[in-house]
Amino acid sequence: MRRLLSASPAIALRLAILAGALALAACATWDSSSKGAGAPAFELAGRIVVRSEDRAFTSALRWTQEPGRDEIWFTAPLGQTIAHLQADANLGATLTAADQRRYRAGSVEGLTRNALGWRFPVQGLRHWVLGLSAPGMGQGAIDRDSNDRITRLQQDDWEVSFTYAEPESTRPQRIDINGAGAVIRLVIDSLVVAAQ
Repeated sequence: MRRLLSASPAIALRLAILAGALALAACATWDSSSKGAGAPAFELAGRIVVRSEDRAFTSALRWTQEPGRDEIWFTAPLGQTIAHLQADANLGATLTAADQRRYRAGSVEGLTRNALGWRFPVQGLRHWVLGLSAPGMGQGAIDRDSNDRITRLQQDDWEVSFTYAEPESTRPQRIDINGAGAVIRLVIDSLVVAAQ
């Protein structure tokens, strides 16, 4: 009994350190996946072209966004899956490549940087596809057209340009993103936003 009591401060210290580490890990996972909580749910289909250093990446893209959860498929022209990305507040971020290798990271941007070689700014894109600036990101200059639509903005280390299909369109058809050593073009073929 005395050995147990004399060891208990050391055990308590170890448990406190373990609890602190687990709390930090839980915060990091929640933070990376829950940033979509303010974005409305949507289904997007489109095409993406990425140039990063000496690499180029072209793919069709299908994206399902729900509060706290993203699922993105990058596919080849004939429909084969190049990569499948899932981010969930409880499960973290996972990318499954065409060869079935799985990659995990603390954030979607870190995950795509490690697995694909370029950062995919999901936190911002959840809002940019709607023609909006993203809350929770650093805000720089915003340019608007005569219809008060955003045509260009800067958030964190991203410079984003919006192109609209029609003068009355409220959502962009094309988004050009430059930053973090990558140039990304997203062409939106369809976007269905859930009713709020």
